[in-house]
This record gives sequence, C-alpha cells and structure tokens, in this order.
Amino acid sequence: MRLVFMGTPPFAARALAALAEAGHEIACVYSQPPRPAGRGQRAMPSAVHALAAERGYPVRTPPGLRDPAEQAAFAALGADVAVVAAYGLILPRPVLAAPRLGCLNIHASLLPRWRGAAPIQRAILAGDRETGITIMRMDEGLDTGPMLLGESLPIAPDMTAGLLHDALAELGARLIVVALARLASGDLPATPQPATGVTYAAKIAKDEARLDWSRPASELARAVRGFNPVPGAFFEFGGERLRVLVADTVAGAGTPGTTLDDRLTVACGEAALRLRVVQRAGRAAMDTDSFLRGRPVPAGTRLG
Repeated sequence: MRLVFMGTPPFAARALAALAEAGHEIACVYSQPPRPAGRGQRAMPSAVHALAAERGYPVRTPPGLRDPAEQAAFAALGADVAVVAAYGLILPRPVLAAPRLGCLNIHASLLPRWRGAAPIQRAILAGDRETGITIMRMDEGLDTGPMLLGESLPIAPDMTAGLLHDALAELGARLIVVALARLASGDLPATPQPATGVTYAAKIAKDEARLDWSRPASELARAVRGFNPVPGAFFEFGGERLRVLVADTVAGAGTPGTTLDDRLTVACGEAALRLRVVQRAGRAAMDTDSFLRGRPVPAGTRLG
C-alpha cells in the first residue's frame, strides 16, 4: 500500500520500521517539529523524524493541521491509508477523510480502557494485570473510533513503564503489519467500541511523581514502576530531590515518611516501601547500599 505515516516518539518509530520492512510504500512521514533537547538545548528531530530521514523518506513537521493549505498538501499525497502512532496532533476531518481507506491508529491499550495520552503509565498506576494494543480506525473523537484488531499483553508485577512501552511498541509494530495485510484483502471488519468500561488516561503531570508517604505502599510501588523512566518517582531529602527507580512493598508500620531501619525502608499509610535503587540529581542510579555508604540515613529519619 501507499502510506502516510504520522508519529513522533520511539514507540512510533518501531512501527515505521516494521511497515518499511513489510514492503509498503512510504509516501511521506509526518512528525512533531524538532524540540530543544540536551544541555545545549539544540533543536533535535523526533525519533520518527530521525528514522525517516535516515531511510530517505520525505518528512513534514507542521505545528498543526488546521491550515487548508496543509490539508490540501496531505490529500495530494494520494495515500491508500494513513497510519498514526503517538503523533501528538489532532487530525481534523479533511485529513481523516483524505486517505482512500482512512486513518488507522496504533493505540497502547485495550480500548475503551485508557483512551488518551498516557495509557501505558495509567495501566501500571491503576494496578491493571493486562493491557495491550488496539488497531482502530480514527474518527473525530478521542480514541473513540471502531476497533479493527487487538491483542492483550500481561503486565508483570515488576514491569516498569519503560519495559511495558518497549513490549507494546513491538506488539503494535507487528499488529499494524497484520492489519494492513487484512485491510488490503478486505478481511478487516470494524467493531464499535463498547459504551461501558471507558476510562481516560490523562497526560502525566510532573508533580504526580512526588511520593506521598501517606498513601499505601502498594500504590507507591506502582508509582515507582509507572513513572520509570520518566518523569521518575521522587521525594526530597536534605535539600535535594532523590528519584526512586526500584522499590518493594514490605511489612512495617510507623509514621508515614519515617524510615523504619537504616536500609531506606519507609513507613507509608499502609505497610512500608523499601527503596532499592535511587538516583541523585545529575548522578548515575545506584543501589541503596551504595547510596547509604556515602550518606547514612538512620532509622527514625523523616523524609520529605
């Protein structure tokens, strides 16, 4: 098929690579404009943009798609279908209607659960035992279009958002190739999403990652996993911010936010959280034994 691909982060780049390997014609790639990044704050292309440039595909990075001229340029590509994965821009009706077979989205949840911006993190934060990929035909709603294909994926008890992201990226890349093959043969029926079971995965705010010790330890352990690698669960201690990358729920009780031993076991609203891997600002991550050798934290210390 002749495709337009629309995506921005590494999650989407894996799908673009799979479509190219499957032999589809990539007419054009759309991605978010380059953003300042790194210490020098140089404008850097997105993962999708970089991959497309490496493979020699035309790349467009409009700040929006509301301009009629931009919509006409999109329609002029004559695509059979557009594949969208974590693009980050709203597709207005003229764009949705332009490809002959419509616009297909690779969504990282089992719709209608976790429509919206952060389905991977929200699934972990909520304690879901499984998630998956849904290939859907896009409409003007927020992830409301009919479902074409889907597959579930278990969420292991120790799985971080980063690990789940990578697993879902692989699954999404495989499923979109299958979906397009079936679409080409006319064997891809659409199923409307059920009206029940709808949840919304709101964008992650950075302050959500602050560990609130008054909450149950089980919730905080999920927060550590759900915010790893970004934005990183954290607390403040000794005038600096400490990120927590690995933590376990353990038995224990005490004033929330108070250490119960000299191994960074922290009392929570229910049970306790043992911090296993931490990271100081601007430093490499380290296990807590290494951290405590340089900065002991005795039992009874109150953490921020």
